[in-house]
Formats: sequence, C-alpha cells, structure tokens
Amino acid sequence: MTEEGSQKNADVFAFLAHENPRPGQIEMIQESTEALRSEGYHLAAAPTGIGKTAAALAAALEITQNSTQRKHIFFLTSRQSQHRIVVDTVRRINQRRKGKTPITLVDMIGQAGMCVQPFAKESSLVFSMMCSNARKTKSCRPWITRAPGLTKRILDSPLHVDELVELTKIHRVGGEITQTCPWKAAREAAGKADVFVGDYNHIFDEGVRKSSLEAMGIALEDIIVVVDEAHNLPNRIRMTMERVITPTIARNATIELEEYKETLTAHYLQSNSVAVAVELDVATWAFEIMKIARTKFADLFRQLHSDLPNDSEESRVEVPRFLDIIHRACDEYEGLTGQKTLADNPELADLGVERSHRLPRLADVLLRVEVDLDAGEGEDAMEPDAHRMGHILKCIEAFGESTALSLVFNAKGREGKITSHLLDPGLVSGPVFSSIHGAILMSGTLYPPQMYSDILDLPAAKTTKTAYSSPFAGERRPVLVAKDVSTKYSQRTPAMWQKIRDHIQALIDGTPGNVAVFSPSYRMMDEILGETSFKGIRKVIESRDWTKNDIDSIVETLRSAKDSGQRILLCGVHGARLSEGIDYNGGILDAVACVGIPNPPPSVLSDSLKAYAGDRFGKNNAWRYTVTQPAINAVLQAMGRPIRSVGDRALILLLDQRHTDRTYISCYPTDLRMNSTNGPQTTASFARRFFSKVHTLEEV
Repeated sequence: MTEEGSQKNADVFAFLAHENPRPGQIEMIQESTEALRSEGYHLAAAPTGIGKTAAALAAALEITQNSTQRKHIFFLTSRQSQHRIVVDTVRRINQRRKGKTPITLVDMIGQAGMCVQPFAKESSLVFSMMCSNARKTKSCRPWITRAPGLTKRILDSPLHVDELVELTKIHRVGGEITQTCPWKAAREAAGKADVFVGDYNHIFDEGVRKSSLEAMGIALEDIIVVVDEAHNLPNRIRMTMERVITPTIARNATIELEEYKETLTAHYLQSNSVAVAVELDVATWAFEIMKIARTKFADLFRQLHSDLPNDSEESRVEVPRFLDIIHRACDEYEGLTGQKTLADNPELADLGVERSHRLPRLADVLLRVEVDLDAGEGEDAMEPDAHRMGHILKCIEAFGESTALSLVFNAKGREGKITSHLLDPGLVSGPVFSSIHGAILMSGTLYPPQMYSDILDLPAAKTTKTAYSSPFAGERRPVLVAKDVSTKYSQRTPAMWQKIRDHIQALIDGTPGNVAVFSPSYRMMDEILGETSFKGIRKVIESRDWTKNDIDSIVETLRSAKDSGQRILLCGVHGARLSEGIDYNGGILDAVACVGIPNPPPSVLSDSLKAYAGDRFGKNNAWRYTVTQPAINAVLQAMGRPIRSVGDRALILLLDQRHTDRTYISCYPTDLRMNSTNGPQTTASFARRFFSKVHTLEEV
C-alpha cells in the first residue's frame, strides 16, 4: 500500500467505532469525508449491514475535529430507536480513543417525551398549551430552576435521552437534589456538544430551526448534517407544510380575532401603551377582513361542492381563486370605510391595505392571536383556529406564486376541507442544504441517489452519489417472485386473492419461524388476510388504532414466540409503522411476503405531483419519481426488515408478477437477483430447501 493510501486508511480509522471495517464501509467513509472536506454533500444508498451510522459519524468527525473553527454534527433521524444506535456508536468511538479528548453528545426527543410534569401524558396539543402556560406563569419549577454544572455532567459521557432525563432528577443544586427541565437542559448543553441527535424538524422546520439554533447558540453554516433514513425526508417536508381550512375554521378564526381584540382593548385602557395601540389597530383590521372573508369562504365551499362531478369527491382549487377571497374582503372593507391605511398613526402607514401587504399582515396577526381555549371539545380544539388560518395563508404567501403549491378540495365530512400541498420539498430543503457546512444523506433505500438529489435540490456541482453493494450474499436473502399472481386492478378477483393466500400458506409451511406479510393498503390487507386462518401459525394484524406502546411490543412478542417454539404471522401495510419503523433484530423474522405493489391510488394530488415532476425533472422521470420508484422503495424497506446483521438470513416472497416487468425491475438495485415460482408448491419447496441449507449464526 502506498504512503498516501496508508494515510487515508489512518484517517478512516481515527473515528471508526468498529475494530474491523465492514465491506463497503471504508469506501463510504472516504467518499463522505471527501465530500464534506469540500463543503459538499454525499448521498449513500447503503444497505443494512454496511455500518452506515458508524461510517457517517467517522467521516463527519474527521472534518469537525480537525476544523480550525468549531463545527457541530446534527445527526437527524425520524426514529427514536436510531437515537440509541448513535449514542452507542459514539460510546464505542470514545472507547477506541482512550487517552484522547472524548467526543461529546446530546440526545434529544420532543419536549413532551422529556417532560417530567404530569401533563406530559396528555395529548400533544393539550401538552403544548399547558406547558406554554406553565412557563409563562412561571409555575413550572423545573423550567425556572437553574442548575450550575448540569451541562458539564451531561457532556461528561454520551447519554441516551432517558439517561439524561434521569440525570436531571438527581443533579444537586446548592447541596439539594432539585428537578430541572430535561428538555431545556439538553438544548442548553447541545451548543457545546460535538454531536447532536434529534429529529428532522430541528433543521427542516423553519420555526423549530430558528428557536433551536438560537437557544443552542449555533449558526446554520457551522453544522454538518447527517440525515438518517433520508428516503423519508421529502415526504416529511411535504407533511410539515400541509395545512387545512374549512368554513368552521374560518368562522372560529374570526371569533378568536374578536376575543383577541377585546383583550387588547382592555390592556390598552390599563396601560395606554403605543405598542398595544398599534397591535389593537392591526387586530381590528384583521377582524373586519375576516368577518367579511368568512362568508365568502362559506360560499366558496358551497360552490366547490356543487361543481364536483357525480363520481368524484375531490377537485383542485386554483390558488388565485382562494386568494381572491382575501382581496375582495379587503376591497369591500375599504369601500365601506374609505380607509387606505389602518389608522392615522404614521407608524402604521406601512401596514396599509396595499395588495402586497394584505396576505402577510393578515397571516401574521392570526398567528399572534392568544385566546382561552376550551379543552372539552377534543384535542383539535386546543389549537386556535386563527393559527390554522394563519398557517395556510403563510404557506400560500411563500409558495402560492409557483406551480409547486397545490390546493385540493375534498368533500368528505360535513363541510369538506381544502388542504395545501407543497409538491416540491426542494423549495424547503434546497436553501437549508446550501446554508450548512455539508451533509451526508443515507438510507438502505435511497435509490436511485440521483432522484433524491433532484427532489431535495442539492447543488449538483458539490454532490456525490453512491449506491453501495449489499454485504449480504444473495444466498442469505433470496428473493422469490410469484409469477402466477397480481394485484393489478383488472385482476382483483376472489380467485386471485385465494391464490395469494395459498402462496402465503406455502411460505408458512416451508418456514421454521415467524413470517411477516405486508400489503399495499389496510383495505387490501383486510380483504386477503382479515377473515382467513392459516395453519400452524397465529395471526397478528396491524391496526390503524395501535398506539406507540402496541408497536414497541411487537418485537418482544415475536421474540417470545420464537423462544417458545411458537410462530406468528405478522400482517402489516407498506409504508406504515410495521414495515419501516421497526428493527426485527436477532433473527426473529424468517420470511417476508410483499403483496402487490404499493402504487398510490389516483387522486388530484398524485396527478399534480406527476405534472409538476414532469415540468421540473423531465417527462421521462415524472412517473418514476412519483409512482414506481417510491412504491418499490417501500417494498425494499419491507424486504430489509428481517436482515439486521451479518448473521441473519431470510426469504423474501414478492406476490405480484409485475415486479419483473421492465417498468418495475429497473427500480431495483442492479445487484438484486430474483428467482421465480409459478405456484404454491414451488414456493413451499423453495422455502424448505433454503432453510435447510442456510442458517443464522445462532443456529450454526
């Protein structure tokens, strides 16, 4: 090996948690480090087993620890289970670096998840209201308690978030144990840590990002971001930007504005404050506008209902049509009052009702509304409808002039609703990525990397992309495609459903342990599996109503069944929590069957996505970017559930002949090989042969 090559490997090992690198791991570290060194971005389609968490941390730490200016690593993931893996990885790094300065870390989850108050068990909206009120009134003692030395104790050794919470319960202040707010303590310590572990929203939600980084004292340009399970990021951004309006929301927002105006009036009479007078004037203007607009919104919804074709429940709403309601309300108010400004006060001159000022001013005051909420009408009542109205107006203000915003009317329910959808997550992520020091985006299904680079608007000149080969030989995870079944709409018959059931029973017959079956939808799962009993196995079906505790208990249920010699058929849905959010570690799943292909159903939104992708990325990419590739990536996620370590083995059965069609097979990694079965008997024989020859390391 050359001297230069030896130096590169020395750099690779400097912050690696593993004593011996895994196949592909050195390449991922080197390519990630090179990208970060030039303040760029690396997309790693890295299958399970490559050790991507350790590789990403090794590369990022190589840059931050050798930088002349302080840099921070933000390791972002949507799964709390991944937090523990990151903390354990940093602990191993420190063990290997004995005698050197240890890497410091802060692990955080949502505020409610770290709260020690009894109201932390309430719904998210109830908690938010009660926490906010407790802080404002200074009745939350943990929040106002100062804890000298706590930051140092948090940074002394990497802590899982639950360990950090426990530490705040035993930390002594003035010789006495005094409970401190764990969430506040973690945020204060994060600014001094080398690695911060948290959710996507700390960087990709504008409001959370602003408050988090300000509290941490960290500048965006001093952050290297590691995005774990990065295939989820585009949809997560889209979901964050979704906003809903109904006639009731418009009406309630008006009532809340009136209440807010009355509160301001009382404050002004007591204080005679100019600032309160200014806010009162703006709130009065907003109230009068909304008083007119709410009736026009009601008219719009009635018209949208009547315009729907008989066979449809939804339609697209043109943004100008929505905005016209606000502008007509302003015009009508001006016509009634003759006002061209909100008041005679010269400080309010720039708040006039000029067209360009109307939307942002109305949105801003709606978002500032503070009212007493009635907790007795369900948790939806806990967020002011004025805020809901303000959010959708903000969304329209930011993206309404582009074709990237789609407003969709859905007639379901008593009134129907209009939902805003951001079609291009790159409008949010692009500016963020351009502002940070660099990033590593990784996932087992970040495939193809170029698609995610396009969708997230990463700077092409500074972005590298690699799809790494799976370290699992094909014989440890063979893929079997049933060529005699399909869930294509024209072939959905009782006879076809029975063929699929027969293949599942055959897989069960040839498999020694637990089996998981994932379907494209809850409806199809119920049709095929709901009323069916399978021989030799106990069926557990995922429910939409399952709580987090229900989901968390699944792994232990499967492990207990395996240990006791029993078997479970776990039935879930592609894209739901059982198919993506759980690591079935320890070889507790022997086989996975994927029913059909989870293409999104036809809708106004899916049509808008395809049209926008065609304009943005070219017609050849439109269908793949919005339909086929996301569907196959959901299947790949399910296929990866049982293989969590080198010692695991599993059989994958794809129950739809279309997987080998040109349209879909091109969406799979090039190193994935498929075998065929033409009937249940062949499926059972293949399974028996596989499990008789290939064993887990525990069985060897």
